[in-house]
Parts: sequence; C-alpha cells; structure tokens
Amino acid sequence: MPKLRKVSGKTAIKILCNEFGFKISGRSGSHVRLSKITSEGKVGTVVPLHYEIKIGTLRGILKLAKIDPDEFGRYV
Repeated sequence: MPKLRKVSGKTAIKILCNEFGFKISGRSGSHVRLSKITSEGKVGTVVPLHYEIKIGTLRGILKLAKIDPDEFGRYV
C-alpha cells in the first residue's frame, strides 16, 4: 500500500492528466482546473501550482477527482 507524499502542483497535474485521463480546462492565477467525462458525468478538481502541496490539500484534490489516494500514491 503506497503512502501518499507531498508533491508539487506541477507533478500532481502531470499524474492526473497522464495516468487518470484528466484534461486542463482552465486556469485562474495560480490554480489550474482539471476535468474529465465519466459514465457518472463530469468530474473536476482544482490543483494549486504550489512548490509543495500538503497532504491534506492533496487528499481534498483527490476526493474531488474521485481517486483513491493509494492509487494516486503508486505514481508518486
């Protein structure tokens, strides 16, 4: 079971886009909106472009994206 670690915003976006099928749908300042279409409808999340995203913030991002933290942890 991989442990969730702190990552940069750029790394989180790269993993979400390349491994989980998200696309960049917009940007506002230092935050990037990601979205994808699933069978349940549109799923989206917002990722801050910080040097380091704290674990709690990353868990919130993954909760909005409907991704299991352990599954995300495999790619970190």
